[in-house]
Amino acid sequence: MYFRYHGYYGLFCRLLDKIRFSDKDKLYVLGDIIDKGPDSIRLAKLLFSMPNVYCIAGNHEYDFLKYYRALMKQTEDYDWVLEKIAVMPREFAFGTKRAGTLLKHYAMIGVARVEDGCPLYAEACNEKGLCMAGLNFPANAVYKDRGEKGQTELAPYELIPYVLGKCASVDEAEKLLSDVEVVGERFRPHLPLAPLHWIISDDKRNIVFECTSEGARIFDDPFGVLTNNPPFPYHAENVKNYEHLSPDNKNFTLRVGKADFSEGEGGVGLPGDLTSKSRFVKAWFCLKNSVCGDSTESKVAHVLAMLGTVAMTGGAVVTAEGRADVTRYSCCIDAANATYYYRTYDKLKVGKIALGQADVDGGELGVYVF
Repeated sequence: MYFRYHGYYGLFCRLLDKIRFSDKDKLYVLGDIIDKGPDSIRLAKLLFSMPNVYCIAGNHEYDFLKYYRALMKQTEDYDWVLEKIAVMPREFAFGTKRAGTLLKHYAMIGVARVEDGCPLYAEACNEKGLCMAGLNFPANAVYKDRGEKGQTELAPYELIPYVLGKCASVDEAEKLLSDVEVVGERFRPHLPLAPLHWIISDDKRNIVFECTSEGARIFDDPFGVLTNNPPFPYHAENVKNYEHLSPDNKNFTLRVGKADFSEGEGGVGLPGDLTSKSRFVKAWFCLKNSVCGDSTESKVAHVLAMLGTVAMTGGAVVTAEGRADVTRYSCCIDAANATYYYRTYDKLKVGKIALGQADVDGGELGVYVF
């Protein structure tokens, strides 16, 4: 055991030589790795790279984390720092809290926050073309402490890689999810328990999976879209109020008995605010009436343009904490080729990462920065 290295990388290395530290030994570092000395980052990287060294945070580390989190909350770049494109190859060992470890599974690509080498996916697509995304569902998501006997218990962050790792289609995913209970397990104590509901899609159908006070339920989603609150049954019923709208002006002229004022009057009444229930309707309307070219480039441009119609721009929505909410990135996936396309809020150029760029037969996580 040792403590208070305080960034003195050279001194630490000399101490290891003096005690003839080897791979057979174990070293427990009881805090105070950083501050004071000239090489805090270099020392921390070395310690974290050594599998037989175990570090416990001290007051200096806690002070740093407290300051860092407070600083990051003051900038809109906070979440961009965390999100990356992660490729999980077929032999990446994905461990779960209660359902064992997936040693061999389908490869997948998607946006994730990577913590301790583990991808916490927001959305992803596997090599079979099955796609899954988790969307914020505060106040409605309810997770149990444990499932019934024989059920597969999964934490919210485990659901996407577990389903995409095991299933090749929505039909398979629906069967798997019918025996899953999402439990309230955090990835780490300092990370929040994400309140989510999920949409799962392939080239044939879409389903929504929600865990609420009424239990875990699976819904067919003929609309092909999902936003946030309220629960899916509300969205499905609310869409009926807008089924009379059309992209042309015929219905509008018949209703009001007047000549056209401008193009698009058939859609008068389509919600334009940024609530999730309104964005659901607008996304459904745009998807339902989609017209685009046959090339991949045309389809990608079209999907990103549709997403732009429901995007949040800086200042248009302010959170309860007083922070301007923005759509940090927009993305779409060419599921047939497992290729991820994205565009960030401050960069209009479309980026592209393909699953095949990584070693899909390997065991090392591939990580790419936006």
